[in-house]
This record gives sequence, structure tokens and C-alpha cells, in this order.
Amino acid sequence: MGEVEIPDGALWGAQTQRAVENFPISGLRFGRRFIQALGLVKRACALANIDLGGLDERVGRAIVQACDEVVAGRWDDQFPVDVFQTGSGTSTNMNANEVVANRAIQILDGEVGSRSPVHPNDHVNLGQSSNDVVPTAVHVAAVTGIREDLVPSLLHLGRALGEKAALFDEIVKIGRTHLQDATPVRLGQEFGGYASQVEKGVTRAGRAAAALREVPLGGTAVGTGVNTAPGFAERAISILNESLTTDFVEARNHFEANAARDAIVEASGELRTVATGLIKIAEDIRWLASGPRSGLGELRLPAVQPGSSIMPGKVNPVMAEALIMVATQVIGHDTVITIAGAGGHFELNTMVPIMAYDLLRSIEWLAAAVRSFTDRCVVGIEVDGDCCRRHVERSLALATALAPVIGHDRAAEISKEAHRTGRTIREVALEQNVLPPEELDQVLDARRMTERRE
Repeated sequence: MGEVEIPDGALWGAQTQRAVENFPISGLRFGRRFIQALGLVKRACALANIDLGGLDERVGRAIVQACDEVVAGRWDDQFPVDVFQTGSGTSTNMNANEVVANRAIQILDGEVGSRSPVHPNDHVNLGQSSNDVVPTAVHVAAVTGIREDLVPSLLHLGRALGEKAALFDEIVKIGRTHLQDATPVRLGQEFGGYASQVEKGVTRAGRAAAALREVPLGGTAVGTGVNTAPGFAERAISILNESLTTDFVEARNHFEANAARDAIVEASGELRTVATGLIKIAEDIRWLASGPRSGLGELRLPAVQPGSSIMPGKVNPVMAEALIMVATQVIGHDTVITIAGAGGHFELNTMVPIMAYDLLRSIEWLAAAVRSFTDRCVVGIEVDGDCCRRHVERSLALATALAPVIGHDRAAEISKEAHRTGRTIREVALEQNVLPPEELDQVLDARRMTERRE
């Protein structure tokens, strides 16, 4: 294909440089988590090949050292290839092969670019193909991101919401359905519901990781495992698990594992559900805090920054808004991943890079947004108890408690009269003498309405 010029100091080679020149598209690059995972996969493959006698010990150890440096982040600037590239991720796999090979050559006092004594294909890529290495790296990066970032952030949010549920348990407020007044609930019950929703989100994140447990490493180009030594995949995956304390397993069917990216689609779907739940929680909280004088005003959120460039003193629910935007983007990522999951034909999906980028961004952004929302919003939430009590007392939904005692139709008449005259249910019921005052107070006890009868 002719000569290409590679910048001075670059550890990549001709294939990477051609990809840089071919794909000056988005400026988007694979992040730290993916590069780390790619280094870990290359490292495991090198150690497996040493153990199986396919790689010279001296060359292999230099490759392992170079991979360790990639894993540590020393050479992140040597991965310049755009996310929008060849659909298998071959450009990025070769980028890794060239960087690791040239760094190993440096370690062995050779000349960078000479392909001796370390060759990017013959040695670094031994027993591998882009078609099994890149998806394996995606699974590794996603599972470690879920385990180390997303799940801890969700647990942190769940604990904070649980603490608020306990703190607010005696606060009786009006429930709302269809954006209309409903029977009373306790604020602690609402926050307990949010905490439970996040707890289920942790379970869903775990299912996302479980969906990625099988890896296609060892299938090479089309799933046949051509050019791999017997036992290579099993040994490499074992080494990978030892280094990460994970439980990845070799794909039961390499033809499915090479050709389809259903596991990534499934994992993304679980993250989409987590994101959907987070939107609901953040929306509720910002609505309950709306005002401060012309909204619901039942909650007070921490004031973290001015809310307007023109309205003095305005403070907005910015942490909730940020989380909502991130969660919405995750849903967008899932749409791309779903469409991409159907992409490609026969033995290969040809949209792996964008699936990888969007899945890992979903994990990373959700984890960061959830933690910020927890620390800078949820932990500082306060309640306006007087506002809650006023809303309860003025609610027409209190007539619900009258219906079992005086009948549905009579209770409806009282509700309509209260609405027409602007009075409370209690005031109209007292005027109409439907029950003795003491019994009426007992029936209209809002706290009692929040408790399940045993």
C-alpha cells in the first residue's frame, strides 16, 4: 500500500497511521477503561503463549512488561484511532499490537519499527484475531466498570435514600396519581420506594455483568479457532481471571460468540432500565422541591450554584437535571447498541467499536452522575413539614376515608362541595354533621391512612 509517515516518538506503526489518516471523523477515542482491558487481554494471551511454548520466553516477557505499562495507562496517548473505523475494531487491535511490539522492542534494546525481535502480528497477536480480541476487551472493560464504578455508586445512592426514608418516616404528605391529589402517604414511604428502585437497579447492573461473562477469545477470525494452540483460550482466560478476580468463561459456541453481539445488547438493556428508574427518581425529587413559593415546595434541595444569569437569587435543581440528561443519553446509547447489534452478516458483527464506546460511556457516565447526585443533592435534602401538612389537609382525596363509613356517593358530594367552596373536606363534613367530631377526626387521621390494616 506504499509508505506512510509516522510521527517522531510514536510507538504505533503503519496500520495505525493509515487508520488515523482514513478516519479523521469524530475526534472520539476509546477511553482508559477500554485501553486497560485491551492491555489485560494482550497480557493474558502472551502469558498463555509462553506457557504453551508458542512464544519465546525472552520475547514473551518483554511483551508482558509492555502490556503492564498499557494497563497502567502509561501509553494512552499512543491510541489515536477514531471510534468510527473498521467495524471489527481491527484498527484498534493493530494499534495495540504495534504499540506493545514497539515498546517490547525498546525493552529489548532494539530499534522501534524494525519488527525485530518482536513482531506485532507474529508475536503480540499470536493466536488472536481482532474478531475475538476486541469483543473480549469490551466485556472485560464493561464488567470491571460495572463492578468498580457503577454498582458502588448505586449502592451509595441507595443508602442515602434509605437514610432519608428513615428520617422522613413521620412526615405525612399527600400522595399523587395522574398529577392529581391522591390519598396520603408518608414521605419516608416515598423515599423507601426510591431506595428499593435503586436496589433493583443494583441487581440489574449485576445481570448486565453476568450477560458478559462468556468471552469469544479463542475463536479467532470466524469462530473455528484457526491458528490457536490447543488449550490457548482456556489458559488465557484463566490468567485474565487471576489478574482481575473475575469469572469469565470461554464461549460455549464460538460461532455465536464471534458473529453476534447479543450479550452487549442485553447488558445495555439492563443499563437502560437502570437509567429509566433514575430519571423517575430525579424527576420526582425536583418536582417535590419545585417553587420555592409557587410550586409543590415539600422538599428543599441543597443550593449548589446560582440558577440564573438574569434572575437574582434563583436556585435550580441542577444535580437532578444533570442525572436526567445522563440517563437520557444512556437510553440513546441503548438505541444505537440495539441497532448495531443487528449489524453485520454471517460470521461477524461490523459495528463493534460504536457498541463498545456507547456501552462503556453509559457505565462511566451513569456511575459519575449518580455519585454527584447523591453527594450534592440527596444527602442534603430537607423537608418542609408545614407545607406537607397543608397539602394533606386541603386535599379532596381525604374524602376517600369517608366512603366506607358514609358511602361513596355521599363522600363524593362532600368532595364536590369542598372543591366548589374552597373549603376542606373536614370543614364541609363538620358542617353537614355526617359524623360526630371525634369520630370524624379519627376517620380523617391522615397518618392512619398511610398504614396497612393487618
